[in-house]
Amino acid sequence: MKVLIADDHELVLDTLVAFIEASGNMSVVTAPDFPSAKARIAADGPFDLVLLDLNMPGMNGMTGLKEAIALEGAKHVALITGDASKALAEQAIELGASGFVPKTLPAKSLVNAIQFMAMGEQYMPVGLMTADDDATDHPLAKKLTGREQQVLKGLTEGKSNKEIARDLDLSEPTIKLHVKTLYRKVGAANRTQAALIAKEAGLF
Repeated sequence: MKVLIADDHELVLDTLVAFIEASGNMSVVTAPDFPSAKARIAADGPFDLVLLDLNMPGMNGMTGLKEAIALEGAKHVALITGDASKALAEQAIELGASGFVPKTLPAKSLVNAIQFMAMGEQYMPVGLMTADDDATDHPLAKKLTGREQQVLKGLTEGKSNKEIARDLDLSEPTIKLHVKTLYRKVGAANRTQAALIAKEAGLF
């Protein structure tokens, strides 16, 4: 099976390629942005699966997904993202994506999902489809906007403001503002404390 993974996070790419190649039944081609991914599809296709980072350069969110699905060299197209929400996942599936993969999945689960989608199956993590509904009923979640919850999740994952900004496709100053606001709302003095409060409350 032949897979193309397009992502501007080198660490994500390197990790995935290593695990996929170790599985022995898939060959992997990579691209750092959407224009490069399209060029690769045209030159080296067809691919059994094209996995696209939702927030990489040139992608323009769901616009890039629709464009990739229409390409002849992409048999199946799926999204991988750090900004995983139920609404986004449902939107991607409605547009014809073969799946929606959160970057928070363990590497082995990611590889299994990729194999599954490359074979023509649709993949959606069960936890993602139920998590958002549960989170909105959470006392701590009720204090925060959806975006603040996404930023707080980034803090619990130990990410810097710059990394969170890139995952959510926002500017770093905007993330700083969200962080400051959510500190006040959850009663935290710093990012470590905010992450601990969220984890102890079972929000993530």
